[in-house]
Amino acid sequence: MLAREPIIPGIDRPFKTSIVFSLEEGPGMLFKALAVFALRDINLTKIESRPQRKKLARAYDYGSIGNPKFFDYLFYVDFEASMASQNAQNALRHLEEFAKFLRVLGSYPMDIGQA
Repeated sequence: MLAREPIIPGIDRPFKTSIVFSLEEGPGMLFKALAVFALRDINLTKIESRPQRKKLARAYDYGSIGNPKFFDYLFYVDFEASMASQNAQNALRHLEEFAKFLRVLGSYPMDIGQA
């Protein structure tokens, strides 16, 4: 949904929220990021990673032979919770503690089709 003014979603029906974030490079960083949702029993419905545009590949230690180059990545995640939910707010507050970048793209009612 697009709107001129932000619409605060309710908790009266199932909602989905979309976010994008980036992390510092390091062991277990993606695990930590996804754990903020698992610790609060929030179901993830989509996880995508994309290299950030306009970022050159950086190399690990040039002294080590065979180590690959890497890009900074953006992670796109959809999860089943409304931004009005305290669990979702707490998860994003926790993620914000170590994410380099975090933005909520939107929160919208889920389409629960009729059988």
